[in-house]
Amino acid sequence: MTEIGDWRLRAISNLQSHHTMLYLGIFTAALLTAVALTPPARRLSFRLGIVAEPGGRRQHHGRIPKLGGIPVFLGYLVGIGLVYWLLPPETPGDKVRLQGVVLGTAVMFLGGLLDDRYDLPPAAQFSFQFLGAAIAMWHIIFIERFTNPLPTGALWNWPVMNLLFTYQEPLVIIWRPLVFVFTLLWVVGMINAVNFLDGLDGLAAGVGTIAFLLFAWHSYRLGQTTVSLFPLALAGACLGFLLFNFSPASIFLGTAGAWVLGYNLAALSILSPAKLSTALLVMAVPILDVAWQIVSRLRRGQHPFQGDRGHLHFRLSDGGLPTRTIVLGYYLVTLAFGLVAIWAPNGLWKIGLWLGVITAVILLLLWLSRRPQND
Repeated sequence: MTEIGDWRLRAISNLQSHHTMLYLGIFTAALLTAVALTPPARRLSFRLGIVAEPGGRRQHHGRIPKLGGIPVFLGYLVGIGLVYWLLPPETPGDKVRLQGVVLGTAVMFLGGLLDDRYDLPPAAQFSFQFLGAAIAMWHIIFIERFTNPLPTGALWNWPVMNLLFTYQEPLVIIWRPLVFVFTLLWVVGMINAVNFLDGLDGLAAGVGTIAFLLFAWHSYRLGQTTVSLFPLALAGACLGFLLFNFSPASIFLGTAGAWVLGYNLAALSILSPAKLSTALLVMAVPILDVAWQIVSRLRRGQHPFQGDRGHLHFRLSDGGLPTRTIVLGYYLVTLAFGLVAIWAPNGLWKIGLWLGVITAVILLLLWLSRRPQND
């Protein structure tokens, strides 16, 4: 027993001293778990009747299983299980926050499974999402400050801004009551952005893979080694699932999978103020698309979260672009914006890019809105 214990300690020590092996091991474990569990998840979907029928918003052919969230979530759990075994959080604060990420992810997964099975009404869906946000805040995951993106702090000293923010170079501290509002909107908004993004084969899973790889790299560069392994594990699980979800998909991510990805994008980006801007740029197009659709639906007197084919990826598809072309385009944009966010010399670059993205997306949506839309 002692020899086995000594061997385990030596193995862990060797892995910790060779970060490349540690990162590859966790990524590969999550990936292989997702690959191994996706076929059983497909069979379970058919057995339980949790399938997407032909047609609908996706306009797919045949009955497609919707339990893709199972291999993604379980692959993620295997990866973070290895993280806790090989490289546990170094500080009590990190331990509490990372436990909050895992617990909130589990709640999102269970709530998403219920929606995949029973098509929950919007009120029930938001109840789960609010609960996830509350779990995050209970575990000290909230947006309380961000790095000043401007060359000076003059803006934050205006009388109105002084009521809501406190400027402490180089950080901007948010007024406490607003902290909870910002965090709630960020978590719920990101969950729904990913859920709406999951409209074409391989779109959400592929964008998630790229986004989480960028998060892992950015966290590692900031010295957050343990934190960086969480998005890495989820990237591996997403990539393993993507092998079955890329066009033509044999299984869909489902609400459970989309909520898991969205929740982790929101929660993990909060763990470092610098990653908030990265998340905003990585998810710039989906976030702007969702905001545009919510406003458009409200103007038409529709429920803001009613599903339709008004989203950008659907309009591009209805315009004649092949699914793979659209999806690969999203991948490229996600990667490019993520790299710019990480390498940008200062906040002005990020603000400039954001303004450019907003302008481009609005012009594209305006142009596409003049074209006939399929119901």
